Amino acid sequence: MNPRATRQERQLAQRIRELEREVELAQAERDQYRGRVSAIESSKFWQLRRRWMQLKNRLGGQELLDWQPELPDIPPVSELLPEPEEPIYDRWRRAYAPRPADYARMAETVDIFPVKPLISILVPVYNPPEPYLRAAIDSVLGQIYPHWELCLADDASTAPYVRPLLEAYVAQDSRIKVTFRPETGHISRCSNSALELATGEFVALLDHDDLLAPDALYEAALLLNKHPEADFIYTDEDKIDEQGDFSNPAFKPDWSPDSFLCRMYSCHLSFYRRSIVNAIGGLRVGFEGSQDYDLVLRFTEQTDRVFHIPKVLYHWRIHDASIAQSAAAKPYAYDASERALQEALQRRQEPGQVLSIPQHPGHYIIRYEILEQKLVSIIIPTRDLSELLDPCLISIFGESNYPNYEVIVIDNGSVEAKTQDLFKKWQAKEPSRFQVYPLDIPFNYSRINNFAATKASGEFLLFLNNDTKVITPDWMTAMVEQAQRPSVGAVGGKLLYADGTIQHAGVVLGIAAATGHSHKHFPADAFGYMGQIVSICNYAAVTGACLMCRKALFEQVGGFEETLTIGYNDIDLCLKFLELGLRNIYLPHVQLYHYESKSRGEDLAPDKQARFFEETDWMRQRWPNWMQHDPYYNPNLTRRHENYQIRDPEAQTTPTPASTPRPWPDSPPAFYPPT
Repeated sequence: MNPRATRQERQLAQRIRELEREVELAQAERDQYRGRVSAIESSKFWQLRRRWMQLKNRLGGQELLDWQPELPDIPPVSELLPEPEEPIYDRWRRAYAPRPADYARMAETVDIFPVKPLISILVPVYNPPEPYLRAAIDSVLGQIYPHWELCLADDASTAPYVRPLLEAYVAQDSRIKVTFRPETGHISRCSNSALELATGEFVALLDHDDLLAPDALYEAALLLNKHPEADFIYTDEDKIDEQGDFSNPAFKPDWSPDSFLCRMYSCHLSFYRRSIVNAIGGLRVGFEGSQDYDLVLRFTEQTDRVFHIPKVLYHWRIHDASIAQSAAAKPYAYDASERALQEALQRRQEPGQVLSIPQHPGHYIIRYEILEQKLVSIIIPTRDLSELLDPCLISIFGESNYPNYEVIVIDNGSVEAKTQDLFKKWQAKEPSRFQVYPLDIPFNYSRINNFAATKASGEFLLFLNNDTKVITPDWMTAMVEQAQRPSVGAVGGKLLYADGTIQHAGVVLGIAAATGHSHKHFPADAFGYMGQIVSICNYAAVTGACLMCRKALFEQVGGFEETLTIGYNDIDLCLKFLELGLRNIYLPHVQLYHYESKSRGEDLAPDKQARFFEETDWMRQRWPNWMQHDPYYNPNLTRRHENYQIRDPEAQTTPTPASTPRPWPDSPPAFYPPT
C-alpha cells in the first residue's frame, strides 16, 4: 500500500466530513431561525398586523391615518448598528469555566480524597500534526489530579517526528508509556495496544490531537469518591479551533439508553472500568469508525452504573486534518454503527430492525418486532366539539394500519344534538370498535380518564385528545413496539400545529419554573439539538394528548392523580413510571396534528388559572427533585425557553413566581371548550 496515497485518501475523506459538519451546523442554525420566525408569526402582534394589512388592502392601500409627522434626520447606518454581540458560549465560559484559583483549590482537595483511583489515558497515535500531539500530551501532564498514566500506542506512523517526540516524553515522566506497533492496524487494534499497557482501575480514550481540560481527571476522581460503584462515566465536550477559540459545546443528557440506541452521544470524555473493558474484549476490529459506539453498547450490557458529569472536560480539535468539524464519518463507519446496533438488539434478545435516517447520517430509528398484536384501547374524552372529534375519528379508522384496537369516547356532559348524532353515526359504522360512555361530572381530566380505563378491554391504553389527527398510518404500530417492552413506561409522539411546526416532541421539566415542550415551534423536519427531534429519545415525560402505556402498568401506579384536575396529570403519571425504574420515550416517526388552540381558546378563566397554579405548587412538593433537575435536560441549557439555547449568564434566571400567569407547561385538556 502506498503510504502517500493512503494519507491523501484520509485527508480527502476528512475534508468531506468537515464540509458535511458545516452543512449540519448551517441546517441547525436555519432550523433555529425558522422556529423563531414561526413563534413570531403565531404571536398576537403578528396576527393583529396581518389583520391590519388585510384591512389596508381592502381600502386599496389608502392610509388609515391622515397625518404624516415630519421625518427626523436619520443618522448614518453605521451609527444605528449595534456592537457585535459576544457569542453566548464565550459569555458562558467567562461566567462558569474554572479559574486558576478554582484549580488551586481542587489540587488542595486531592490529598484528602479517601479513594485515589489510577486512571489510564489511552492515546492511539497516527501521524498527527506535531504541535497538536504535543498539546494533547501536555494537557495530560497539566492535570490537577496526579494519579494517572498515559498509555500511547503508535500505529506505525510515517511522520519522522512522531517516534522521537514520544520517546522524549517517556523520558520526561515515568507515568508515560509507549508502544510502537510494527505495522498499521487502524484505530481498534491501536487502541487495544494502548489498553495492553494500562494498569489503572479506569481507562479513558484521548484522540492524539485533542485536549483534556485541566480538571478532567479531577472531576472523574471526585465522582468516584462520591459514587465508588460507578463503572462508566462520561462528560460534556466542546470544540477548539486553530486560534484556540472554543465553540459548539455538546451539553448531553444523563444516561438515556433508548436515545443512545439512535445516536452515539456519550463520545468524549468517557471513563470505563478497565476490568469490564477487558472482560468484553476491548475494542472490536471490524467496527472502525464506530468502535467506541460498539464499545459502549457492549459495556452497558454488563452494567447499568452509568454516571454523567455535566461539565465541559474535553476539547475536540478543529483543524485541516481533523474530523472534529464533522459529526459525519466514512460510509464504512455508518455501516459499522448499524451492525453494532443490530448485534446489540440480538444480544439483548429484542428482535428489531435498525433504520438509518438518510438526511442525518449517524442517526437511527429502531423498529422492534411486535411479539403479539394485542388490543389497544384508544381513550378520547370530549365535551361537544364534534367538529374536532369527527376528523379525529376519521383519521383513526381511516389511516391506522394496526389491526387490533377499540375507541372509547367518554362524553363529559355534551349538550349539543350534533354531538349525539356523531356518536350514533360512529356506533353504526364501527359497532365492534367504537363505544361511548357518559360521565356527566365537573371537569376533572384525571377522573375522566381513570373511569375510561375501567371500561377498556385492551392490554395497551392510548390516551388521545379529541383535537388530534393522525398523520402517519403506522403510528399505533410504532407505539406498541415500544410500549410492549418491559423497560418502557409511557410512549409519546411528535405532535404538530396546523402550520406544521412542533407542538410536542417530549416534555422538559423545570422550564419557566414549570415544564415545557421540547423544541416547541421548531419546523417539523428540523434536526433539533443533538438530533433530538429526528431520533428516538428518552424524556422525563410525554404529553397526555397522545400517550400509550400498558394497562397493567397504569393500574399498578394508581392511574392519573385525581387531585390534578387540569394540568400536570400526564407529567405525574410519567414520573410515577420513572420512579419504578422505567423509561419514557418520544418517537419522531409517530406524527399527529394537534389543534390545541382551537379547542381551548386563547386564555383560561381566572378560577381555572388559580387552580392550575395550585397544581403547579402540588407538583413541586410531590416531585421536588425531578422538577428541579430533569436528568434528560442538561443544566447548562436555558430554563427560560424550550429551544435548547445555552444558559446565558447575563439573562435573568429567576424562575417565574407561581403567582404570575405562565403558558401551559403541557397541553391542557383539548376537550374542554373555550370559556
